[in-house]
Amino acid sequence: MADEIERLPLLRLTAESRSSIKDIVVREFPLTVILNNQEVVTLLCSPANLEYLALGFLFSEGLLKNKEEIKKIIVDDKRGVVRVETRESRELAQDVLFKRLITSGCGRGASFYNAADAAGQKVESKLQISAGAIFALVSDFQHRSQVYKTTGGVHSAALCDREKILVFSEDIGRHNAIDKIFGECLLQDIATKNRIIITSGRISSEILLKVAKRNIPLLISKSAPTNLGVKLASELGVTLVGFARGRRMNVYTHDRRVVTGGK
Repeated sequence: MADEIERLPLLRLTAESRSSIKDIVVREFPLTVILNNQEVVTLLCSPANLEYLALGFLFSEGLLKNKEEIKKIIVDDKRGVVRVETRESRELAQDVLFKRLITSGCGRGASFYNAADAAGQKVESKLQISAGAIFALVSDFQHRSQVYKTTGGVHSAALCDREKILVFSEDIGRHNAIDKIFGECLLQDIATKNRIIITSGRISSEILLKVAKRNIPLLISKSAPTNLGVKLASELGVTLVGFARGRRMNVYTHDRRVVTGGK
């Protein structure tokens, strides 16, 4: 956690007093991802697990298909660069390179595809989970992030099965937190099919597409979805749960996967 935070001076005011103190804030770090000597994107992120973030981003965008494609990964965390070299060199189209964005992922994340790219990729899964199990997973999830407890300045994401959290990540960007999950799964050979993603962030269309492309049937958020996020979840076969807090949640799509006492 030490690399992800910094202690800074500030003026603290109350209705009755003022005092000069030092407090902890999250670090924001520019990371440039280079694929086969072509600069792909610069992401504003938390400076941890940069290898996972770079690979997860390339994986999510369809620029990497599997682990076997990777020949070499070089992480330069001083300069903020991750270089990925594939076994078969290939040139990226100029229109892809021109579409690169610099982002922390809290508005719209960097994305090289749109909803049409997911056509025909409907998630088929017989996964079912009880409402009680979802509440238990979300409760565990909420207590995982030490950086959030310290600063309040990061998003979290987790890959789960029906009983427990398998992989956990955090980042200043909600997109980055999910890409770190996918990067770790790619490198560590952790299956995502028939798993569950929990996120602290808003479910917009590009978040939904990231998850659907990994054949994940259930996406849970403590926060809200957008209308396009809900629409795509319905079309792509993803069960979308929002506002999962305490003992309440909203199930927006494909509610057959969430089993309650009365079913």
